[in-house]
Amino acid sequence: MLGNREERLERERAEVVAAMERVDGHRARLAQLEADAAAAAAELAVLDPASREYARLLAEKEQQIIRSGDPRARVLADLGAALDRVSAELRECEEARRAGQAAHEALGVVLRFLDSARNASTFDVFGGGLLADAFEHDRLTSADKAAWHAQRALDVFARELADTGIAARPVMPKVDTRWFVDAFFDNIVSDVLKHQRIEKTRTEVKNLAQWVRETRTNLKGRQTQLLAERTQLLTRRKELLRPA
Repeated sequence: MLGNREERLERERAEVVAAMERVDGHRARLAQLEADAAAAAAELAVLDPASREYARLLAEKEQQIIRSGDPRARVLADLGAALDRVSAELRECEEARRAGQAAHEALGVVLRFLDSARNASTFDVFGGGLLADAFEHDRLTSADKAAWHAQRALDVFARELADTGIAARPVMPKVDTRWFVDAFFDNIVSDVLKHQRIEKTRTEVKNLAQWVRETRTNLKGRQTQLLAERTQLLTRRKELLRPA
């Protein structure tokens, strides 16, 4: 009876520690998101008046050109607007690609920890014992911490993608770090189930990494198209401005 009571207390203590770790992770992510939101709001507050003033000056200049009577005026104004649009899209694509690179690197860290945990789990299935359990738990705990960083990087990537017109909400899978289950129910069945959980999480993270790679490739293709379009616009403008 005393043994059962101690086991229950140990399980409860382990559950409390795991819950506190997850709460800390949520708080860290919330603080990062709040800081990002504050920075974005501050940037918008600075840029908004400048954006309105720029639009006013462009409209004024456009009217001056149109009133000049030059037949090239309207075409040049349209070309200027098109160049501004292309430049803005290029900037947004590049920012999204950089955010995607950061997200991909963060996912790579998670995968390396999960790979180590999977290797230890494979060894444990064939009788690795407590030492394999401890190493596996350490790798899973590290993977869980790295997953919070990866989620923040994915949040930034999603925000940058929204600026390019792509809607996405990538979510990291939960990393199972319930070591007390292994400690109190250490047998071939629990070892196999634990190995399957690790493999499932690893596959989901790999799928996320693949999605990030494919999205960055698509962004690169879009950049190539925009660069070609900008070259055509600049060539056309140069032709119109060339003395007769």
